Amino acid sequence: MTGPQPDKPSSPRVAVALEYDGSGAPRVTAKGRGELAERIVESGREHGVAIEENAVLAQALSAVELDDQIPEELYRATAQVIAFVLSMRGEMRPGTARAAARAGYRDGGAS
Repeated sequence: MTGPQPDKPSSPRVAVALEYDGSGAPRVTAKGRGELAERIVESGREHGVAIEENAVLAQALSAVELDDQIPEELYRATAQVIAFVLSMRGEMRPGTARAAARAGYRDGGAS
């Protein structure tokens, strides 16, 4: 997730990298602002990682500690991004992606 800080167009870019292995909730594996954010995004591109531009979600996720799972209040928004990425990669049928995004994560796993 990347984007300028919400409501502050001149603010530095924020980037947050997530890892999701299909169990539990996604974990924050990298985060940063400004030059560090640019390096996170560039590294993601170099490794074929999908990049989603969502300033509000990036800002919220930047408050999560490194290696921590995302909090429950961010499940739905994050599930929508993961479902979209999986559907674009052809790893999830579009109807299934919408259902997963609506459901978010429950009981420690994706719905």
